[in-house]
Amino acid sequence: MSDAENLPSNALSYKRAGVDIDAGNALVEAIKPAVRSTRRPGADGEIGGFGGLFDLKAAGFVDPVLVAANDGVGTKLKIAIDTGRHDTIGQDLVAMCVNDLVVQGAEPLFFLDYFATGKLDVAQGQAIVEGIAHGCRLAGCALIGGETAEMPGMYRDGDYDLAGFAVGAAERNALLPRPDIAAGDMLVALASSGIHSNGYSLVRKIVELSGLPWDAPAPFALGSTLAEALLTPTRIYVKSILTALDAGLSVKALAHITGGGFIDNIPRVLPKHLAADIDLAAVQTPGVFGWLAKVGGMDQREMLRTFNCGVGMLIAVGPHDADALVDLLNQAGEQASIVGTLVERTGEQVTFRGTLSL
Repeated sequence: MSDAENLPSNALSYKRAGVDIDAGNALVEAIKPAVRSTRRPGADGEIGGFGGLFDLKAAGFVDPVLVAANDGVGTKLKIAIDTGRHDTIGQDLVAMCVNDLVVQGAEPLFFLDYFATGKLDVAQGQAIVEGIAHGCRLAGCALIGGETAEMPGMYRDGDYDLAGFAVGAAERNALLPRPDIAAGDMLVALASSGIHSNGYSLVRKIVELSGLPWDAPAPFALGSTLAEALLTPTRIYVKSILTALDAGLSVKALAHITGGGFIDNIPRVLPKHLAADIDLAAVQTPGVFGWLAKVGGMDQREMLRTFNCGVGMLIAVGPHDADALVDLLNQAGEQASIVGTLVERTGEQVTFRGTLSL
């Protein structure tokens, strides 16, 4: 019999208030193998201390600049919660952070997570953290710590929220974007795995309008349920992009296409005098976006400002290296293609030709 069970009926304890310390300790033990699987040069400690350590010198840096990013998964979490599928959402969390680091030329070094819930379910928490560890392995970064917060009254039972924090480093002379970015540089697109982790408040509204249950066959993905297709995890581009950067090709800038789509994200890495001219007919658009546009009655511009529309990452590269970059990235497992050029700006900073194949 536990100490809590021996308490008088009117005595309070943390457990009776809704917080189970034993469950938290059990989760820490359960996730230790997953955390160990993310070890890399510079990080080889155990979780459970007051902070995580990382040795930049052991990671091989000479004159490093640290780059930090944090993000969440948004209301894509609601689909995971409503369907009880928690094994991929952790990869989304890592991807949203590390893809933001690599666009600045930084190698992700370590990751920390924040997991908050109303009532801690050890199996649920373990599935989430194992997904985070999988994402860290894909990105080559170490999971060196995190926080699990059990907050009854803040979240309903079964609900949870996630936040991620990633730190990377780049040699000072290798930061992106490069100052020599110029008109005539080519734009290379890396295909997304689907919606990734932005726009899900709209996605869930469209699903509601469609009348389809989560376990219905996905109209746009043969062999998958609607939930499985919409929970396809965000692609992590880190290793392929670092390979391209190490190859010495004239990569000038990268843009992670997240919330705000093409229209809001591309200008973040361009000087004011340049504009991106994109041929939408060259963009390979997965079927999920056509389904969303049709059911939601969305026009092309709204799609381009809300979703990635099939492009998870856009790379500006010198014209003489564009074909070599495409070949290298395809060999690294990406689906890469040339979709436009940089031009001198005369109006909007992102212009389009052609139409999406929605």
